[in-house]
Formats: sequence, structure tokens, C-alpha cells
Amino acid sequence: MSHTRYRVMEAGEARRFPPEAMARIEKILTRYPTKQAALLPVLWVAQETWGWISKEAGEEVARVLDLPPSHVDGVLTFYTMYNLRPVGKHLLQVCTSISCHLNGAESLLERCGKRLGIGLEETTADGKFTLVEVECIAGCDRAPSMMVNDQYFEPMDAGKLDALLDRLSREA
Repeated sequence: MSHTRYRVMEAGEARRFPPEAMARIEKILTRYPTKQAALLPVLWVAQETWGWISKEAGEEVARVLDLPPSHVDGVLTFYTMYNLRPVGKHLLQVCTSISCHLNGAESLLERCGKRLGIGLEETTADGKFTLVEVECIAGCDRAPSMMVNDQYFEPMDAGKLDALLDRLSREA
């Protein structure tokens, strides 16, 4: 599912969900018995809205769901699927869990970094790409697995990686 991404806000800037995001949140809340139970999908709305979840965005989620900010922060720091820093237009997530590791994930990670001129958890100067290493993305039978934003690319190899990066560079 694709949703509109709003402008990326800076850390420290006050956050309030725009009306479109609040409408999505209200719909989400109808599917859960409590506001706390809706926390994970509401965090997705926050990430889609601002591109990442700053301290202020987490506080806005807490306000909307009537939860302590510390509870929201605990969830954010537990799950790796939430971006706690700004990321590029294309978030490149390379799995290095055992199946992917055994099938060459590290060499893909290294190749990707060299091609883009960045290290792990860095973003290219033009803001197009961010490279991260992730644990299991449930593609063990198709290893090595990689995701770009929310789309899987598997099994990945050097040639497919080069073609993917070339295509994304042209699109960006």
C-alpha cells in the first residue's frame, strides 16, 4: 500500500498529524479493542507521514493514543522497522541473518556501500539512498534477501544489485 509522504521535518520541530493521517488513524482505531493495541500501525502512519520517527513524532503518537511517551519510546527502540533518523528516498535493507549470511549477504552489503560511497546507516549526500543491515526479513528460503523501502528483492546477487541500483538512481 502506498501513501503520500509529507515533507521530512527536522528534529525538534513540533509535530501534529495532518488531517489525512488523522483520518487513517481514526480508521485504524476502529479495528482495535484499545488505543494501545493500535500502537504499531499508528507508528507506521507516523513514519509514512514524516519519513522517520523523531522524539517529537513519538510524543505526538503518545498524545493521540493517550499513552505515556516512555511506552512509545520503548516500542520504538525495540523494533528495528521504525526509522529513528531521517533516511533517503530509497531505504536499502540488506538482511545478514544466517541464511542470507551463508549466501553472500556481506559481499552484497559491501558492494552496495562501495557503489553508493556510503557506510552502514549512512545516507548519500543527495538524499537518494540509505544503507542498513537488518536481521531476518523472512526471506530465508530466497536468500540473500534485500528490501528497498517495503519491497522485497530476492534472491539477490551482484548483477541484480547493480541493475537495481542503476534503475533506482535513474528514478530518484
